Amino acid sequence: MDFNGSGGGNELHNNQFYPSEESKPLLGEMSAQQQQPPPEGNNNHKAGPCSKRSLLHSSSGMRYKLLQEGDIQVCVVKYPRTFLSKLLTSKFLRRWEPHHLTLTDSSLVSATPTGYMEAPLSYSTIEDLQLLSWDNAPKYCVQLSFPGGTVLLQAANSYLRDQWFHSLQWKKKIYKYRKVLNNPSRWDVVLKEIRALVDMALTSPLQDESIHQAPLHIISTLLAENTNLSAQDHENIIVAIAPLLENNHPPPDLCEFFCKHCRERPRSMVVIEVFTPVVQRILKHNMDFGKCPRLRLFTQEYILALNELNAGMEVVKKFIHSMHGPTGQCPHPRVLPNLVAVCLAAIYSCYEEFINSRDNSPSLKEIRNGCQQQSERKPPMPLRLLRPEPPTPPPTTTLSPPPALPLSPPPSIVNSSEILVELERNNNTTNTLRKAPAEGDSEPNLIDCLLVSPALNALSIQLPAHADRVLGCFALILKMLSDYDDWRPALARHLLPSRPVHSCLLSVRSGKDGWFQLYSPGGVACDDDGELFASMVHILMGSCYKTKKFLLSLAENKLGPCMLLALRGNQTMVEILCLMLEYNIIENKDTQLQIISTLESTQVGLRMYEQLCDRQRELKELQRKGGPTRLTLPSKSTDADLARLLSSGSFGNLENLSLAFTNVTSACAEQLIKLPSLKQLNLWSTQFGDAGLRLLSEHLACLQVLNLCETPVTDAGLLSLSSMKSLCSLNMNSTKLTADTYEDLKAKLPNLKEVDVRYTEAW
Repeated sequence: MDFNGSGGGNELHNNQFYPSEESKPLLGEMSAQQQQPPPEGNNNHKAGPCSKRSLLHSSSGMRYKLLQEGDIQVCVVKYPRTFLSKLLTSKFLRRWEPHHLTLTDSSLVSATPTGYMEAPLSYSTIEDLQLLSWDNAPKYCVQLSFPGGTVLLQAANSYLRDQWFHSLQWKKKIYKYRKVLNNPSRWDVVLKEIRALVDMALTSPLQDESIHQAPLHIISTLLAENTNLSAQDHENIIVAIAPLLENNHPPPDLCEFFCKHCRERPRSMVVIEVFTPVVQRILKHNMDFGKCPRLRLFTQEYILALNELNAGMEVVKKFIHSMHGPTGQCPHPRVLPNLVAVCLAAIYSCYEEFINSRDNSPSLKEIRNGCQQQSERKPPMPLRLLRPEPPTPPPTTTLSPPPALPLSPPPSIVNSSEILVELERNNNTTNTLRKAPAEGDSEPNLIDCLLVSPALNALSIQLPAHADRVLGCFALILKMLSDYDDWRPALARHLLPSRPVHSCLLSVRSGKDGWFQLYSPGGVACDDDGELFASMVHILMGSCYKTKKFLLSLAENKLGPCMLLALRGNQTMVEILCLMLEYNIIENKDTQLQIISTLESTQVGLRMYEQLCDRQRELKELQRKGGPTRLTLPSKSTDADLARLLSSGSFGNLENLSLAFTNVTSACAEQLIKLPSLKQLNLWSTQFGDAGLRLLSEHLACLQVLNLCETPVTDAGLLSLSSMKSLCSLNMNSTKLTADTYEDLKAKLPNLKEVDVRYTEAW
């Protein structure tokens, strides 16, 4: 069926009854037609068997979901609309075809392009939309007039008919607006059409996310293609689309437009009156800035625009207070993490430009060379921003110690493009800026290598000029957030590293090398004889990563580099080799002898190997056959009491140990793993936690009975028990066990027969 063909009735259209939509404005024709009375002296409107209803049912309050596709009956009449009323009950309307129609962006398409719907019906060819109903039969139709005839769509009931009508009407009008705004000629006309488009979206009876998003995307595309607008045009467009932004996030291109306005006209009243509710909604409802990074950038630029006002940070402070609310508890849980994300991203952006430019900064090779001369490697030295001071004659400058609270503001707000970065050391008295490298033989610290040379505890970094307001503004916002009691604990958690150290250094996926592999001796990025690799191992071993799994991986893949660095006196690698011997990681006797020879070749290695031998002799005495098979510690015993008891004789026969109602913690796991025959362990009502469980799971594979009732263990530690295949009885009563972890343990522990999960989530 060709819907674009010419019919014989175009010249017979009676515009009094059937005004063409092409001659009407894009907005307002529905309400105008609803209010317009029929012309006097003409009763054709009443006499026909079909009565027309108003096109907009705003008075009924009905709401509909936007249709994208659906099944409906189709009939096409190739007659002028003036003759349609005479044919509605005739035999020509007895042929209805079922079709599954899809409402695309430009046309109405059938899934089976045959019969009446052989060709798509373009929205541009539809001249009018009407609702029809019969007096003699319950038929619910939508009338689509096109040049040369009429298409009738029959629905099963009046609600479906109205839903089809409003959906078709919406698709048709959005198609028209998209074409009108695609090639604008006069911006005063464009602004009028934008206002009409916004009003249409606000008054539509359709309830769907795309109803408000589609106009925003059209306007966003328009602004992206026309970047030479005046400031007044900017404000007029922003004010026109403001009603749509009350309940919708702006699309990415529109965020770019808003950012540009904030940067160019920060003192505009539009920033306060229009952008404020938009940013408030983003902070309250956004769930992931990673999916919408431009929303974060827009929020950042808005806050910087507030800081440019006369009151400056006072306006920002009032905005933060409005986000928290007047009560002691903020009712919106997403506000704090979103504000922290905006602040950290803004601060990082300043250093990102510095890292990319690196015009006046030391090279990575220079950083490493300076790092090798460091004398004190612990603790890691954080960066702190200070106001640059004029040079003074003394060689060293003493600064006051940092504030006690970690969330306190820096000593002064950065207001110069030259930022002095102080590397703070946690001394008991003062922090001193050292001007010359100190002597020492300790290996480098990874943080020092990546950030700055530890040979100089301070250096000057040239940042862009706008870094002053960015750093000062968002550092103070973090301080403001810490002033609220309900936000302070969560703020501390958000400011911790987002991922464990090992997940940052090791490979994320199998077959993909991480930093640890790339900088290992022989790796593609190693050009410092393995110094950075040793620093990474030191960081990993110091971040609760001292596990047999990690040592096994090193022994399998990196034993050669470890022995080479230990031969050169690297203390971390000497410790690694001693742990491999202590935990029996190396089974090959020749390899064990080679490791021992390597340790004895340096003073630090010889000293640590002798300490290992002393521990091994004590361990052999402890594990020597003999002693009791059952042992119960008195209540209130501590970790030190347990260590003292186990060092007093042989406990090679100990199979049952009860520490119930004692004060032992996870630290006693270091003693428990030395008991080779232990099969039953009772930790009821102790402070034994997740770290201890992880250590037990690696060394006590023969443990059969474990009582963790009323201990502070969580899923993080309980999941490690899945490797203890000999467990047949497990008591997790009154712990923080969840249902998912319980199901996982049952699946991975085939010998588990007795389980107590009372008073847990899994109960």
